[in-house]
Amino acid sequence: MKAVIQRVLNSVLTVDGKTVSETGKGYVIYLGVGKGDTVKDADYFIKKIPTLRIFSDDAGKINLSVKDVGGEILLVSQFTLYADASHGNRPDFMKAELPEPAKSLYEYVGKGLENQGLKVKYGVFGADMKINQTNDGPFTLIMESLK
Repeated sequence: MKAVIQRVLNSVLTVDGKTVSETGKGYVIYLGVGKGDTVKDADYFIKKIPTLRIFSDDAGKINLSVKDVGGEILLVSQFTLYADASHGNRPDFMKAELPEPAKSLYEYVGKGLENQGLKVKYGVFGADMKINQTNDGPFTLIMESLK
């Protein structure tokens, strides 16, 4: 499992010109599920994401979590994180999980984050989404499950 976590001031996700999800300060998380990923991988993300300290405290030190600042999360499924462009010019996605198991783990991560007390908004799995976000910093992390 892979995630790109971006600290944002706000985000808006639309599908077919209609707003589906909107957040204020928090994270936009692009989550990719790879072949062979399991609930154990998802649980690692559910445990780690709420406690990541990537927001500044009053002294300007990177010392606060998304929970500490009352932030929101926009969780977006992103199979392209498993693209392999090492051969030729057209990436393949053979390392990405099939849609049904990927959707199940994506939803599992979202519900797990909600159970950690976070406000989670969602993309539309498999849809052509448009995302506007105001990155804060910018501050971007790439996270992978431990295997």
